[in-house]
Amino acid sequence: MWAQIAATNPDLFLFIGDNNYGDQGWDGDAALTTLREAYAVQAKTPELAAFRAQVPMMITWDDHDYGFNDGGASFTFREWSETMFETFWGSSEEVKSRPGIYESRVFGEDGKRTQIIMLDTRFFRSDLETMEYTPERPPLGPYVPSDDASKTMLGKAQWQWLEQELAKPADLRILVSSIQVITDAHNYESWEALPLERAKLYRMLANRAESGLVMLSGDRHAGGIYSDALPETKGERVWELTSSSLNYSFSSTERNTAREPDPKRLTDFISEENFGLVEIDWNARTFTTSLRGSEGEVRVTRTVEW
Repeated sequence: MWAQIAATNPDLFLFIGDNNYGDQGWDGDAALTTLREAYAVQAKTPELAAFRAQVPMMITWDDHDYGFNDGGASFTFREWSETMFETFWGSSEEVKSRPGIYESRVFGEDGKRTQIIMLDTRFFRSDLETMEYTPERPPLGPYVPSDDASKTMLGKAQWQWLEQELAKPADLRILVSSIQVITDAHNYESWEALPLERAKLYRMLANRAESGLVMLSGDRHAGGIYSDALPETKGERVWELTSSSLNYSFSSTERNTAREPDPKRLTDFISEENFGLVEIDWNARTFTTSLRGSEGEVRVTRTVEW
């Protein structure tokens, strides 16, 4: 897969969470031994090492490389996990200077500026509310939306930072959330679980300095292209590309698509191995999102003018 990604000649690669499964087999030890071992495996993976030497990267985490399944701010060892993350991935001094791993960079010259905003949806996130127990659990997740205004997705400092980042000049913004933003079709982790926080995000996006916008997410062990026109964004249609898993097929696309009907998903729900690609045409003022398979083939694609 790394060779297929490299063949697209990317300017930048975004690792957007579950970059390893370091929580698997964890017995609760404070050393986070299984997480450390997972990083050791990545460090000794020659294909990844070669790719890192060739292609610039920006990275955020999700629950399994954060250290605890569906974990948030209540994860006891989050600071030690952050230290391991920042050490392994070579985080900037700015990221190391504050709690959490959120980061933003602007690339390109005036008129062709791309801002990459990597959110941290783990370190500060409140616990989610679960549905009442029933003998037969619904097949699409345990969580229910909460109207508790005290719950947060990003935490006060990250929200303030995000508002400042969205005020910076850019021609196209790529906003990365490890968990899905737009969809309401399931009860696994997503921004739907904290609807007040999602509405806040949409208001911030609506008030951003003028630019194009596309959102990226992962987490679901499947991928697709989503879109919705939202009141908070003043009627603007927002777009989201979900890409996962990079190296494992969990089901068939046909079965996966039928299992999770979603009017906001414009494509099949690709369950075979995939990676996402965002291609920018500055002359046409368009971006094209696509999912590519393990042979580099295009599985789904959409082109958007901004």
